[in-house]
Amino acid sequence: MLEIKDKTFVPFIGHETLQSRIAELAGQINQDYKGKQPLLVVVLNGAFLFAADLMKNLTIPCEITFIRVASYAKMASTGKVKEILGLQESVAGRDLIVIEDIVDTGLTLAQIKEQLQVLNPASVALATLLFKPEALIKELPLDYVGFKIENRFVVGYGLDYDGLGRNTKEIFVLKE
Repeated sequence: MLEIKDKTFVPFIGHETLQSRIAELAGQINQDYKGKQPLLVVVLNGAFLFAADLMKNLTIPCEITFIRVASYAKMASTGKVKEILGLQESVAGRDLIVIEDIVDTGLTLAQIKEQLQVLNPASVALATLLFKPEALIKELPLDYVGFKIENRFVVGYGLDYDGLGRNTKEIFVLKE
């Protein structure tokens, strides 16, 4: 169990299950990008642990950069993306893989993809550790999905509740 502020969370996806699935996703990316050198575009803050473990399993040459956006207030999506820290390098002609921690409404990732497309990359693929199909408002093609989950609030392994709870090896779900 995990207590954060006024909420109680219970175990949901264990460390070994996470690591096994991330290794599988890396295997897919290694095959799909053989002979290429993609740039991983990691969405901070939540995706940093997922991105680190994913990159450790990649055998293809690749680079990494970070963008930071905010679209959450406490436990709900605001539906608006506010870019806080943008790309420093040129992405024109590059194969990009956007790494996100969770896709629920799809609004954040759709807006990120639109902003990146304007910069003329060769391609933009989307990878997410968690996907909540029931919460999806904006349809978008997800190229790499770790786990499809119910529309429940989760924390841990980079995901937070009001800034706290990111520092666990596993993912927890809000106790019902």
